[in-house]
Amino acid sequence: MVKLSVIVPFFNVRPYAPDALRSLRANARDDVEFLLVDDCSEDGTGDLLDRAAQELPGAVLLRHPRNAGLAAARNTGLDAARGEYLTFLDGDDWVAPGHYARLVACMERWGCDFVRTDHVRSTGRTRTVHRVPHGRRGEVLDPRTLILPADRSTSVDYPYAWAGAYHRRLADRGLLHFPAGLHTAEDRPWIWRLHREAESMAISGLLGIFYRRGISSSLTQIGDVRQLDFIRAFDRVLMETSDDREAEKFLPKAVRTYCAVIAHHLNTPEKFEPAVARALRDRSAAALRRMPQAVLDEVLDGMDAPRAARLRRLRRRPVGAEVAA
Repeated sequence: MVKLSVIVPFFNVRPYAPDALRSLRANARDDVEFLLVDDCSEDGTGDLLDRAAQELPGAVLLRHPRNAGLAAARNTGLDAARGEYLTFLDGDDWVAPGHYARLVACMERWGCDFVRTDHVRSTGRTRTVHRVPHGRRGEVLDPRTLILPADRSTSVDYPYAWAGAYHRRLADRGLLHFPAGLHTAEDRPWIWRLHREAESMAISGLLGIFYRRGISSSLTQIGDVRQLDFIRAFDRVLMETSDDREAEKFLPKAVRTYCAVIAHHLNTPEKFEPAVARALRDRSAAALRRMPQAVLDEVLDGMDAPRAARLRRLRRRPVGAEVAA
């Protein structure tokens, strides 16, 4: 029986894939499968995966005929997974030896729908620990209680799919698949849905995931129009949260987070191509107008004055009908 399925998408990560694959080998067990999803790589990553499919115990190689993005690659792995528990890894990251055995032990100890873990961020030679933004650890919690407060970082602001493990019953309920077509921020609607609809979770201080930052080929470092998919992602968060039985309670948090992300991107226009920077301003202005206006006013009143003033000016920015739609 497969105890754990590890879903690992790869796309053009030839310099980093060997680290990921070596770390998987250090976690190989008879009851663990590694679903290696090649999202139509063109840089030789596919050759590494061909070899891994032959040499890595538990490896299953899946290939996309065309590049479909991280969300689609994860969904491909989910559809093929056989494990009682499921987790993710990105093809340019890596895990410590024995990490998955300890992660499975956490799932079995607490018997909850999902477990979230801390992680180590690797930027060049620098290592920093990033923790789940909630203090109660080692006990089973109701995920809905970890969404608030609206004015502080909470568990829904820690969206990393690879920082934890998930029981198969969540996949059976349709809660683990990612929104199709999003090139960035695909994990934002995903983490909100988990916290609204799953029944139980726990937080572990387990440190075993190493998240590589500052890679030039990463979409977070590329300022093209795909970066603007965060707007569609947060529109989805607002739409789904508006349908929740406690929408009035949770919408201020969703709107505030959306506003904070807009402000963050507006504060770094140099990372975008000029046409994309203009589109960012136009689409963000339209997004502000789509938000529930009474909630938005309340959120802006509670934000620091510079960000609030900038977002209020942006809300008044004229936009064309095709952008506002």
